[in-house]
Amino acid sequence: MKVVLRIGGSVLGSPPSAKTVNDYAEAISDLNHEGHSVGVVVGGGAIAREYIKSASQMGLSPYQQDTVAIHASRLNARLVAMKLGGVSSVPTSIDGILQRLARNRVAVMGGLKPGITTDTVAAMVAERWRADILVKASDQNGIFTADPRLNKNARKLDKITYEKMKQILGGAHRPGIHSIVDPVAVDRLTASRTRLIVFNGADAKGVLKAVHGERIGTVVS
Repeated sequence: MKVVLRIGGSVLGSPPSAKTVNDYAEAISDLNHEGHSVGVVVGGGAIAREYIKSASQMGLSPYQQDTVAIHASRLNARLVAMKLGGVSSVPTSIDGILQRLARNRVAVMGGLKPGITTDTVAAMVAERWRADILVKASDQNGIFTADPRLNKNARKLDKITYEKMKQILGGAHRPGIHSIVDPVAVDRLTASRTRLIVFNGADAKGVLKAVHGERIGTVVS
């Protein structure tokens, strides 16, 4: 199976937790040993948002704000890649990660370009690679009827359609957006019909459960 794993920067921690990185590296290795290929896309998390905040206060443009955030995500990605196999660099293009996946059956990247988040990068990788599934390790338990951080009455949805996901999470990109799935990615996933599972990434073994078809998080299909 071709698996795209999107690891939220908020899941890794700021700075990244050594235990969390180790746990995800182990889960990815387990999937490899089972015969799966895994493309990993890592976010920048709180550190990236702090850089965006500083850049904004300096009067830098949204393009420049996104640019510094991309470098933060690539640093996180390099840490994960090093743990997986001592890779000293990470791909900076979709072609680059696909080439590494063809050679190694596992590859890691961070952000791609201003105007999109790593959610969208993961959706693009899944689309180009024709992945069987996109799994997002989030800091939430799944997709809710509303933002659970703002609405205590929000309910987690176990299974939804792409159209329903678009109703809940649609909108426009902005630097530092912190959504369960960002709106640009929502549009791409709705168009490509890539199967998506969003789960709480506090336990890296959730990746294995999602790939094995166990009930976890929210399934979008």
